[in-house]
Amino acid sequence: MKKWVWLTGGLIVCAGFVIGIVFWKFQKEVKKDDPEYIVQFMKENKGNKNVSVAIQYNRQSWVEQHTKEPLPLASTVKIIVAIAYAQQAADGHINPQQQVRLRELETFYIPKTDGGAHEAWLAQLNLNGKESVPLSEVAKGMITYSSNANTDYLMHVLGLQTINEVLTQLDVKGHEPLYPIASALYIPIQLRDEKSLTKKETLAALKDMGMAEYRERALTIHENWLEKPLTKEEKAQAIKMLNLDVQRVWSDRLIRASTSDYISILEKLNSKNYFTEDVQKYLDPVMEHLMQNPRNQEWLTHAGQKGGSTAFVLTLAAYAEDKEGNQTEIAFFANDLNTMEQIKLSSSMNSFQLKFLTDEKFRMRLQRELSM
Repeated sequence: MKKWVWLTGGLIVCAGFVIGIVFWKFQKEVKKDDPEYIVQFMKENKGNKNVSVAIQYNRQSWVEQHTKEPLPLASTVKIIVAIAYAQQAADGHINPQQQVRLRELETFYIPKTDGGAHEAWLAQLNLNGKESVPLSEVAKGMITYSSNANTDYLMHVLGLQTINEVLTQLDVKGHEPLYPIASALYIPIQLRDEKSLTKKETLAALKDMGMAEYRERALTIHENWLEKPLTKEEKAQAIKMLNLDVQRVWSDRLIRASTSDYISILEKLNSKNYFTEDVQKYLDPVMEHLMQNPRNQEWLTHAGQKGGSTAFVLTLAAYAEDKEGNQTEIAFFANDLNTMEQIKLSSSMNSFQLKFLTDEKFRMRLQRELSM
């Protein structure tokens, strides 16, 4: 059966037999992999500017909903960092085989803030006592496992100015500049300590802060950590500050772009003729982890994707070409989600992509129903 990998987080299992049975039924229903849920969600949110969708099939626009609306990208923005990595590797500015000490990555890691992504990446490396990994593995961990620590480390190595120049090269004028994602999580603590604020006052100050100052603070924290990394105690304090209200501010201030921007990027990735062969040589192993699955190799020529999520956001940018030469690009951004929507969208996105790629009747119905 045709299948491509889609990584989603799990729910905590309740203790107790009766509660366990009820929760099992609830979990089974909520986490059901149902492509029709995505279709229904798009139909119900056609007038909602917090839901932006752009889908192309063989360069024809298939679905368009609020494609110019800038929305928080969450981890989908890491595609830009991956492109910068591949370009610098091709130009010889960085060495993909350079060893990176895991301790250096720990500098940018705040536990319990990435859904277990960084730990999952480390677990599959089979380190066997090794204390370092090649830079290429750091880049793969950023995309495949969505490690925020790896992302901020790569921002340090590649340089934020150079990374943001990629936006100009790609001609995505509506894309906000990148800034350190993990470092921004420490802004509430910095603000609290700097001004001796209560939690409530810290939240109010965060909401009032302009984006220019917010980005500047994230960058300053990022640079300070390079000189003086946080202790375990300081990281624990940071985690305590990140209640749902504070998380919401962090989520709302994540880098924004539109699905129109990302469809244009996905076209370039899918064409295989926009980037040079040297760049593509380093980019494909990072972006196209889906092709490691032998079942995908049977029917796809190439495919890549990057999703992102917070408690309120779910995003996806995916591209694929099948063995018959059909090309698909999907950009799906949703913000201001409730918990149920977030879980159900995450659970159903894989089957929706698969259905769109393989079922012509589904594609035609989707186009017809969403154009009404």
